[in-house]
Amino acid sequence: MGRVTASAPGKCILFGEHAVVYGQPAVAVAIEQRISVKIETLASDSKNWKIDGMEFNPKRHPHVQALRNRIWQSGQGAPNLSIQITGDIPPASGLGSSAALSVAASAALRTARGRWYNESEGQKTKHWSEGYSSYFDDPGVYSTNKREFDSFRHGDDGKAVRYVAGENTVDVDECALLGHAVEAAAQGGRASPMDASTCAHGGIVLLSDQIETNEQFLYTRRLTTPEGQRLWHLHSIELAPAEEQVYLVIGNTGVYAPTAQQVAKVAEALQENPERIREIETIGLIARRGIQSLKDGDYRAVGRAMTENQIMLQGLGVSCPELETLIRAAAPSSLGAKLTGAGGGGCMVALTTNPKATSEAIELAGGRTLISTFGNVGLTIEESENLPLWATEQDTGSQ
Repeated sequence: MGRVTASAPGKCILFGEHAVVYGQPAVAVAIEQRISVKIETLASDSKNWKIDGMEFNPKRHPHVQALRNRIWQSGQGAPNLSIQITGDIPPASGLGSSAALSVAASAALRTARGRWYNESEGQKTKHWSEGYSSYFDDPGVYSTNKREFDSFRHGDDGKAVRYVAGENTVDVDECALLGHAVEAAAQGGRASPMDASTCAHGGIVLLSDQIETNEQFLYTRRLTTPEGQRLWHLHSIELAPAEEQVYLVIGNTGVYAPTAQQVAKVAEALQENPERIREIETIGLIARRGIQSLKDGDYRAVGRAMTENQIMLQGLGVSCPELETLIRAAAPSSLGAKLTGAGGGGCMVALTTNPKATSEAIELAGGRTLISTFGNVGLTIEESENLPLWATEQDTGSQ
């Protein structure tokens, strides 16, 4: 029996919540906690997929269904699969659990399926004859239609010349793109690429409405949302060596607050008083100071920027008493603390050199904590055996 296991980290936002909606930069960091996806082929007479031993329900797992449509099409002969999902990222907490699942699953499916190339030796993106990439003009990947996709390119670009299976066919850009696309499909056509890109690449990711010349540019994402066309530029930030080990301690309030409600609250405040856009611009300035401090390895300055960011978020009305309680508890033992994500509940994050003391303080204040190192590795293939799990018609006789 063939099998593949892939994993991807969660994420938390260091700077820029809400302001990123208005063109300011935002920064996310990959956390230590991960989601792992293991896929195996089922017996040939199995009539449906299974997830964690249960019959697959597309309504319960919209991200997985969207990936099936894009990369594992039953109408083209793909076999049914058994999927096991494990991990230590709490769901619905603003820590990127769904994005990590989508990125890990896309990597596992690509490893299991392999890829066709239009050159006998070339394996770079320009030589793909099928797949998805930010380098291709393929807006259909973001379609919300619940149909199967044909991921093969057209004309000479899609000419199937050489077939390769295994983890060498996995591309981080493709996994991040698919992760963003299925997040958008599951959320009614709205999703930032920050979560999927951070979960795929790991480390620290900067999202901006412009190409930042001093950062490592990754790619541009475009998405047509119900509110119009959106465009983001994604970058990677390289960290300078730190003088002392720093950690992130994440405190979960247990309070659920939908992101859309918090975004709408900020939009309403700006509509009532357009001059409040200066608060948004100030968050952008704080984020840029924090970015430079990260690059300098000055984590005390990073912590100060996080605390300043929190003050601005309080002013915008997106914090809440439960978050404030945990942030105050973390303050004496940390370099800085703030909410992470949309606010109104969910999680806060503290930057600290003493994670045990900070974690204990947050838990005494009623929060549930996770401790993470800083800027962790992105998606990985952990296991692959007896590949491919599926050979398309173009593959036949070409392995």
